[in-house]
Amino acid sequence: MYLTATRPDIIHYVSVLSRYMHRASEIHFQATKRIIRYVKGTINFGIMFKRALEFQVHGYSDSNWAGCLDDMRSTSGYCFIFGSGAFSWCSKKQYVVAQSTAEAEYVAVASAMNQAF
Repeated sequence: MYLTATRPDIIHYVSVLSRYMHRASEIHFQATKRIIRYVKGTINFGIMFKRALEFQVHGYSDSNWAGCLDDMRSTSGYCFIFGSGAFSWCSKKQYVVAQSTAEAEYVAVASAMNQAF
């Protein structure tokens, strides 16, 4: 849990793997080992807070259209940065099945704006 709190680059993959915790197979074990090897190779990565002269809030959002092959739902993600470090981020499946990439992006932006305000 601590590792996913300080490493937002692996949160999505850990959450996808956690869906199969109760019926894990060899493929899931291999994916888990791959994540651990990635963390070992990027041990110096993570959220770093540095002194900044200007404090501005920047927000980013993105989505993939029909990324989950099981139910054809898209995945939304957003990240908010204040000064030099991220303070809020999210990656999750959308509640609706988007009919186009534009609709998937619209849903992603709407969820990011809900978090911003």
